[in-house]
Amino acid sequence: MLEFSLEQSIAILERTPFVLEMLLRDLPEEWTTAKESESTWSPYDVVGHFIHGEKTDWIPRMKIILGGSKNGKFEPFDRFAQFHNSKGKTLSELLIEFKIRRKTNVELLRSANITPELLEWTGIHPEFGTITLRQLLATWVVHDLNHLGQIVRVMAKQYAAEVGPWAAYLRIVNS
Repeated sequence: MLEFSLEQSIAILERTPFVLEMLLRDLPEEWTTAKESESTWSPYDVVGHFIHGEKTDWIPRMKIILGGSKNGKFEPFDRFAQFHNSKGKTLSELLIEFKIRRKTNVELLRSANITPELLEWTGIHPEFGTITLRQLLATWVVHDLNHLGQIVRVMAKQYAAEVGPWAAYLRIVNS
C-alpha cells in the first residue's frame, strides 16, 4: 500500500485524459454508448462526469480547505449532472474539454504549494463531515482509477457472450 504522495497522485491525474483519449477516441458508438444496464453509465457518460468533477469538485473543494473559509462547507456534488451538461456534445468534444480542464486543474494543484501540514487541513463534506485535504486529493486519484475500471468493464462486457468458454477465466465479464 502506498502512502499519499502529491507527486505520485499528479502522475495519475495528468495521465487520465490521455488514457481516455487512447481508449475511446474514434471508436464506434456501439463501444462508447454501451451500458451494463439502463441504470448504469456508458463510457460517454463517465467522460461527462469527469468534466463535471473538474468544474465543481476537486479544485473548488481544495480552495475551500486552503482558503480558510469560515464554515469550510462543500457544496453537494451532483453525480448525475453529466446527463444534462453533455447533451448535444460529441465524445470527441468531451475528451478535448476534459483534457483542457484537467491540465488547468493539475497546474492549479501544483501551484498551491501544498505542504505536509496543509494536507491535514479540513473541510466539511455534506455527507461525510470533516475530511482532510489529503483524503480529498487521494480520493480524486482513486475516483479516476475507479471510473477507468468502470469504462473497461462496460466495454469488456459487450463481448461477454462472444468469448465463449474463456468467460470462465475472464473475471471482468463476470463481475
